[in-house]
Amino acid sequence: MSLNIKDAVNDTCPWSGKPISADSLTTWRGHVVGFCNPGCRDKFETATRAFDQAIDKAEQP
Repeated sequence: MSLNIKDAVNDTCPWSGKPISADSLTTWRGHVVGFCNPGCRDKFETATRAFDQAIDKAEQP
């Protein structure tokens, strides 16, 4: 799936505060989220994946 910067819910990177870049987009909860560089995007994906796994584990009987 190709992500478009115009669909991003944010204009600035949540990690750095710098403007987002078209090569640093991801989706989260059905929305396009932008970052200033792939490193910030990857850090976000790692963090949210860790939270999702923790929630899944906590919800298991």
